[in-house]
Amino acid sequence: MASEELQEVDQDEVQAVVVGAGAAGLGAALALSARGAEVLLVEQGDRLGGVMRSERSQGFLFERGPNTMRVSAPALEVIQRAGLEAGLLRAAPASRHRYLLRGDGLVRVPMDPVAFVTSSLLSGKGKRRILGEPFVARGDARGESVAEFMARRLGPETLERLVGPFLLGVYAGDERRLGAEAVFPSLVAFERQRGSIALGALWSALRGGASGLAGSHSAREGMGGFAELLAREVRGRIELGTRVEGLAPRGQGWTLTLSSAQGERELRARSVVLATEAPAAAALLTPLDAEAGRIVASVAYAPIASLALSVDPAAAAGPIEGFGFLVPRDQGLDLLGALFMSRLFQGRAPPERELITALLGGTGWPGVVDADDDALLKRAVEGLERGLGLGSAEIVGVSRWPQAVPQPGPDHPRKVAALRRCLAAFPGLAVAGCYLDGVGVADTLACGARAGQELRIA
Repeated sequence: MASEELQEVDQDEVQAVVVGAGAAGLGAALALSARGAEVLLVEQGDRLGGVMRSERSQGFLFERGPNTMRVSAPALEVIQRAGLEAGLLRAAPASRHRYLLRGDGLVRVPMDPVAFVTSSLLSGKGKRRILGEPFVARGDARGESVAEFMARRLGPETLERLVGPFLLGVYAGDERRLGAEAVFPSLVAFERQRGSIALGALWSALRGGASGLAGSHSAREGMGGFAELLAREVRGRIELGTRVEGLAPRGQGWTLTLSSAQGERELRARSVVLATEAPAAAALLTPLDAEAGRIVASVAYAPIASLALSVDPAAAAGPIEGFGFLVPRDQGLDLLGALFMSRLFQGRAPPERELITALLGGTGWPGVVDADDDALLKRAVEGLERGLGLGSAEIVGVSRWPQAVPQPGPDHPRKVAALRRCLAAFPGLAVAGCYLDGVGVADTLACGARAGQELRIA
């Protein structure tokens, strides 16, 4: 920009800027607000919430991004501090019933000791291997993949039949590439502290301490509605359609270059939280610290296509009930899983219809976002027919996310630690996001809140 143009740029100054209005950005803005900071929350999109997007169409309320969340203790603290616990909506009790697709149909995942003993998902040998876990010698999970850790602690059968499908549902990823320390930090900690997952879990339960909420949750107006509830408690300004083009240190603070439909301007801030997806954060960090930029730019993502489907429950081979089902890799389908959203929450579908969210893609289908709607529907119905006997479904909405879920590898904790060492050289700058401390909405919200709580604002 020419010098005469610089003179025309509007000047502004705030105490703290949060870049990105997804779960991480909202968490950071709430924490900064609670500390009395003057906050500006900027978002390049046209709505709050990031991937938390809910829409109404044809009498359905469906999600374009995450469908539910597990409310961990750190996330619950953020929600309670904002006075929003009453705004949460817990899934129906039947959500405890979860299924895996096997060759002979849907098989319920055992969620209690009796169900475990009688379940057909594992052989007698596999069950004995789990029961013998406390007697397995303590190992070292540092640098192990989930596959290595779980096979060592619980055996290959449990890895293949339970853990692998679970990771497809949560991470849309491959247990051989995901890191145990990042994906199952509490289980790794149990082994390190007590020599066993089972003994560590028992010790943790007896010790007590802060806990989150049981079950899965959303809000009355969906996850997008939950984002709006959070945003209402932010004390400061919110600017949508505003992109941060540059970030540079200036004195005891920062200068940000912002662009919007109104043009470009510079903004001075004492502190900044980068709560964007990894690629956008890397672009802003690289000019400041090449190593920090390289670390963030190295984050890999799995793509997801999410189909909100209207189905006729009378056409199913049996009742549609429970949370939904996951599809193990050995079933040879492109469907990762299906969630029975109108079974989880009331008011999600019109009378005589059911709302099912079908998820496709992941690391096993990197080109999923390029497939057209008809191709996606065909592959989704293939899985629904196998699992529910449903030979048809109608599309209510299709959402494509090229960078849906971060894929933390075995070296993830070391990379995050190195990133934070780099940022220690820049007081008043923090990062937050689902690529750091957990991919779930609750993990991401808590990550943002920690950044806002620890950031220098004076």
